[in-house]
Amino acid sequence: MAGRIRQADIDEVKARVNIADVVGERVALKPAGVGSMKGLCPFHDERSPSFHVRPQVGYYHCFGCGESGDVYSFLRAMDHVSFTEAVERMAARVGYTLHYEDGGAAPETTGRSRLYAANAAAAEYFRAQLLSPEADTARRFLGDRGFDAGAAAHFGVGYAPKGWSSLMDHLLAQKFSRDELVQAGLVSQGQRGVYDRFRGRVVWPIRDVTGQVIGFGARKLYDDDQGPKYLNTPETPIYKKAQVLYGLDLAKRDISREHRVVVVEGYTDVMACHLAGITTAIASCGTAFGSDHITVLRRVMGDDTAAGEVVFTFDPDAAGQKAALRAFADEKRFAAQTYVAVAPEGLDPCDLRLQRGDGAVRALLDNKAPMFEFVIDQRLKDYDLSSVEGRAGALRAAAPIVADIRDPALRPGYVRVLARRLGLDIPEVQSAVERAARGADRAEKRDAQRGGAEAPPPVAVSVTMASLPNTRDVALERGAMMAFLQYGHRIEPDLFLRALQTPFGHPALEAVRSTLASTDLSQPGWAVAAVEAVREPFRTLAAELLTAEFPARSEEGAVASANDLARGLLVRELEREKNELLRGIQRVPADSEEGRRLRLRLRELDADRQRLTAG
Repeated sequence: MAGRIRQADIDEVKARVNIADVVGERVALKPAGVGSMKGLCPFHDERSPSFHVRPQVGYYHCFGCGESGDVYSFLRAMDHVSFTEAVERMAARVGYTLHYEDGGAAPETTGRSRLYAANAAAAEYFRAQLLSPEADTARRFLGDRGFDAGAAAHFGVGYAPKGWSSLMDHLLAQKFSRDELVQAGLVSQGQRGVYDRFRGRVVWPIRDVTGQVIGFGARKLYDDDQGPKYLNTPETPIYKKAQVLYGLDLAKRDISREHRVVVVEGYTDVMACHLAGITTAIASCGTAFGSDHITVLRRVMGDDTAAGEVVFTFDPDAAGQKAALRAFADEKRFAAQTYVAVAPEGLDPCDLRLQRGDGAVRALLDNKAPMFEFVIDQRLKDYDLSSVEGRAGALRAAAPIVADIRDPALRPGYVRVLARRLGLDIPEVQSAVERAARGADRAEKRDAQRGGAEAPPPVAVSVTMASLPNTRDVALERGAMMAFLQYGHRIEPDLFLRALQTPFGHPALEAVRSTLASTDLSQPGWAVAAVEAVREPFRTLAAELLTAEFPARSEEGAVASANDLARGLLVRELEREKNELLRGIQRVPADSEEGRRLRLRLRELDADRQRLTAG
């Protein structure tokens, strides 16, 4: 029986994988100095990027929350897979055949990987069934909405047969167990036994941001179907509807490149937008667009400035307006500017494309309105603005919206917009907005005070680069440790080994240096191994030194600087020894044996220093 993966294979796979490609499937990364990239941290919510990835050493670290690790730890944290599953996934990615040692459980039979495999097999089955005679109704449904066979294939659309257990029988024949199919949400357990969850429906595969099928959405086709119009996969270990966005696997590249995302309401709307050329369209899956969706999108967009755009498309009916107001409640979490686009005559993007063509779908975005204006108008429509009482009530209702605008460059403009809508003087509206802002601040303070009584006890604080003192010696040691960890393999070998044995004065930096000095530098991944071996509370510092932006303009400049920093350490050590010798010479007779020995050592130090500074 297969067992534990051979360590040499684990190291080889990690060496072949570019961690920036793996992280980049979930986080928009941009250059951050020589050999480093950064983006919004996937482990905590942040406004500006503090998550650094260093592909050359295969390591990441967040300077905000302190999370760090290699490609395997990233997958384990993001996808909740086992270590074995993470290695297997990366091996498959690079086409490497793993070898297993005896004595352990067969890793290919472990949980989450089987759920992914079952969903992938189900997606292939549904796609094949769309070509069957029974699926004629499904093909006509798609055709009536403007989607031909090519469109269906592009989005992986399929058909679930009407039979009680067609999919289950197919997957059982492929050696999946009933328990696995139940856990994957592909079959359901009822009073009459286990049966296919999706029957007689058009089926859309729902993929995560990496392209793996994690669930399905299905629309009913037949009048005798007593189920809901749309039926989705239930919550499973790999499918969390509050975090899933349909179409994100197809849209992520353009979202990251254009810093724009279009949020629509359904699967066919996503298809229509993409086919019309709006390739940044996505939709939530069976749930309202919420905070977790925003978090996912911000990372993919690289949403750290106001330069991006988020466009919501909602029906102009009551339900659509309610959806817009829900989106507004979370809007403040986007750094990008947010808009609402409402199609003419209440058409959704799918119907708009069908009736008026691709150009009309693209034009929809040209007529978008800022989210704040849309929400202000929704608040005002319930008031009679022809009366004094109506205008006063409308001002009280709309002032908090303007007070919520965090961009100081935008708020005065919306004060003027609201004043025009109400026919009031700008100072009067400005005063109402300021009162609303003060009220919000007081509410936040009360909430903070209530929460403070139950605040968790303080924890030990890790040492970080920011906590180091700003002195000349510490700056040299900090720079040298960055050079050792990031460019040790490019420093002259003899120089590197000699500088690495030079003790540091700062205890935290010395803890990192001594750990690196005791690491086997002949093994691949020695820098990461050293960081992970550093004792607390200094491990965070070590991770930061490994991933921080190195102060150089080019790779060649970084290598030259790394060598200079190593020489600088040695020169400092020579100067320290020289000063001690000079003090010693003053205490012994000049013609004594000890005096001659000390003067000889001084000449050696001067020669050594000259060689170093000449290099």
